[in-house]
Amino acid sequence: MTENPKGGFAFESEQLVLASPAELFEFFSKPAGLAELSPPWVRLRVLSSSTPSIREGTTLDYAIRIRGFPMRWRSLITKWSPPFEFIDEQVSGPYRSWIHRHSFVETENGVLVRDRVRYSMIGGSLVNRLFVRPELEKIFSYRQAKLRALFSEG
Repeated sequence: MTENPKGGFAFESEQLVLASPAELFEFFSKPAGLAELSPPWVRLRVLSSSTPSIREGTTLDYAIRIRGFPMRWRSLITKWSPPFEFIDEQVSGPYRSWIHRHSFVETENGVLVRDRVRYSMIGGSLVNRLFVRPELEKIFSYRQAKLRALFSEG
């Protein structure tokens, strides 16, 4: 767990996947892809998208469950650079702030899929240590297993 300079936190995850950046970006750029990468206990449902396909400026609305509690989440795509990177930011939802950078870096051995999340929430370090960080670790572990199954990790 790393502390963010503005008092929030950072979570990072990466894995090597045997696919092209274009294939991965295509998968991640569909709301159904996000739902497929989300664990069943989160019960993520995409409720609406402001555009038919995701791009910079798209707003997405979701229904999720966090520790069994139903919540709504709205995110805005603030950066869209196919096939290498995009950023989504929470507009409304369970966090005070949430900025998630997805990047796809081509290497000799495949594509390095990187997730960098900067976030803050009510309760600070204690809530992060007891609840948020462990939940993020489980969610991203599930996501990595799904990506391995879908794209044969290297």
